[in-house]
Amino acid sequence: MLKTIRILFSIVGISLALYGFITKDYKFQAYMILFLGLMMLIMGTQEFQHQKKCTGWLLIIICLFL
Repeated sequence: MLKTIRILFSIVGISLALYGFITKDYKFQAYMILFLGLMMLIMGTQEFQHQKKCTGWLLIIICLFL
């Protein structure tokens, strides 16, 4: 379930990044950063499930920064 959500957030974030890069229209840049931050949050929770606490905390801190 988390893998599917992570893939969905990354596809949406990359799509918004490509849209901004191709059209030079940056009005969706905030949404792109939001989706990439949510992807980092999901990756952090997955790392906690795999008992990798250091990497999990790093990804959650990056999510909060974004």
